[in-house]
Formats: sequence, structure tokens, C-alpha cells
Amino acid sequence: MKSKSNFLFAFLLSLALTSMSLAADAPKYQVTDRFAIGGEGGWDYLSFDADGGRLFITRGSHVMVVDAATGKVLGDIPDTPGVHGVALANDLGAGIASNGRGGNVTIFDLKSLKKTADVKAGTNPDAILYDPTSHYVLAFNGRSNDATVIDPTKAAVIATIPLAGKPEFGVSDLRGHIFVNIEDKNEISEIDLLKKTVIATWPLKGCDEPSGLAIDCKNNRLFSVCSNQAMTVLDAASGKLVATVAIGKRPDAAAFDPETQLIFSSNGEGTLTVIHQDSADKYTVVQTVPTVVGARTLALDPKSHKIFLITAKFGATPAATAEQPHPRPALVPGSFEVLVVSQK
Repeated sequence: MKSKSNFLFAFLLSLALTSMSLAADAPKYQVTDRFAIGGEGGWDYLSFDADGGRLFITRGSHVMVVDAATGKVLGDIPDTPGVHGVALANDLGAGIASNGRGGNVTIFDLKSLKKTADVKAGTNPDAILYDPTSHYVLAFNGRSNDATVIDPTKAAVIATIPLAGKPEFGVSDLRGHIFVNIEDKNEISEIDLLKKTVIATWPLKGCDEPSGLAIDCKNNRLFSVCSNQAMTVLDAASGKLVATVAIGKRPDAAAFDPETQLIFSSNGEGTLTVIHQDSADKYTVVQTVPTVVGARTLALDPKSHKIFLITAKFGATPAATAEQPHPRPALVPGSFEVLVVSQK
């Protein structure tokens, strides 16, 4: 019995030391550049164009296109009312922007940045996703609680898929299935694109208001960041909760880097949580990177492993009114910037 106990102790100690070694070897990050961009409007999502080395940044009524290496503004896509996100279909040479106030999506040419079409979506299209397997775009409509499936080559709606509640961010498993956070129900839904329907909806236990979502396609793991300072890890095949990890306050986006096995959560409190995937079911916070208050959304360059965040300086909060009972603080004009977080 004693020898078995000693063996078990040694085995568990070995696992613990291995996990500590993996965490210690994880790259360390810091803010290495700050690009003063300026420009008008608030912001929501940003997208990284791996082929062109560009950032597509949504600014309320237009989309700014920025050189990710220098911060130089390369162009602007106007007439995108209430724009939330941009999906990039590099293989089709197209970009697609979701216009919340317009209730539509704008398709534009990735080279010229000129609009080629507007396509009607649901009410308040918010997050948007391009699935390279089907070559379809999905606009997740926050007020009509559904997803509009669009063929960008034909500028045509293929289907409208009802959802269980308010959709937030979505990801593709590159095998014909889409996963989307349902923010107001604390759930995640799985869409079969071939069948154009939801085939499963799972609870996100321990997660309030899931927003950002990332995926590890190799290990079938989904990473949802939640408003109660938690990131849940779900088995994408079964819906089983396999881990919960502490993150910062006010997260809004997540990203997974398969080469470094790191997951990132951008937190509006002014931090970036860096989590190492020790194994498919074990996760360790390896760093909390100070950023800037308001930097709540991110984009990842999987080649350089850089993280891009956006924020601005805030002024005084206006007095509450009947029309605006919870007013937001005013942005300081010209203070909008891009933060670059890189490995040391």
C-alpha cells in the first residue's frame, strides 16, 4: 500500500511540475506600440487581415482601414450606419460589414475598399462571421434573435436561422458547424450550415452574459468570456463544461493562438488576460497584461502573435435624462488609438 501511495504522489507531483513548466515557458506580453489614429465615432469590433497586414476598425458610421505595422490610415469605408463588425473573405476578395442601424450588411472589395452591394439582414446585425468552408457569411442579429446566412458572391440571403435568444460572437469549426454565444440566456448554440438550423443549445454554467468567443478546432474546445470575470471552456462535441478560468472585468472579445496554445481575453477594465492551454482540459492564467481602460475588444495576428486592441480617452459623463438614463462618458476628440501587445 505504501509503495502505491508513493507512486501516486510522485505521479501527481510530476503532473504539477509539468504544468508549472509549461506555464513558465509561455511567452510574456507587453504593450509595445501605441498608434494615435484619431477619427470620428465610437467603436466595436476590429478585424485583422492576415493577407494584407491591415486592421479593419468599425467606427459607428464608417470603417477605418489601418496599416497594422505602422498605424497609418490607409482608407475608409463610409455609409455603414451602426456598424459593429467586419468579416474578411480573402479567398473571395471581399469584406462584409454588419450595420446595426441599417439592418443590413455592406459587401466591399478588399483591394479598392469600394462598396459592391448592400444585403438586407435581420434587426440590428451585430457580430458577423465568414465561414471559409461553405463560403457563406453569417450576420448575427441582436434584436430579431436570428442569424442571416448570406452568399457574398451573389449578394443574396440563403437562409434565416432562428436562435434561442440574443446572439453575440460566433466561430466556425471549419467543418460546417457554427457556434454562437447566446448572451441573454447564458447559452451557446451549434448551427449545422448544411441543414441551416440549430442542432444543439447548451448552458454555459458559471457564465453570465457571454460575449467574446474563440475556438480550438483541433481539440474541439470553445472559449467564452463572460461578464462575471470568468472564461468557460466547453467541449464542442458534447457541450460538456471542462474548465472555468478567472479573467478581468468587462471582457468583450477572445482569441486562441494554436501555435502558442494561448487564449486571450481583452477586458475593458484595462487588462489582457493570457491563459495557457496545458492540455485540452487544463488551463492556467500565465499573465495579466496592463493595457488601457476601454480596450475591451481585440484582434490576433496568428503569424507574429501580436494582439491589437483599440480604445480612447474618456471625458465627463453627461447628466442622465429620460431619453438617456444611463449615459456613457464622452470621448475626448482625437484620442482614439490602437494598442499593439507583443511578446517580450
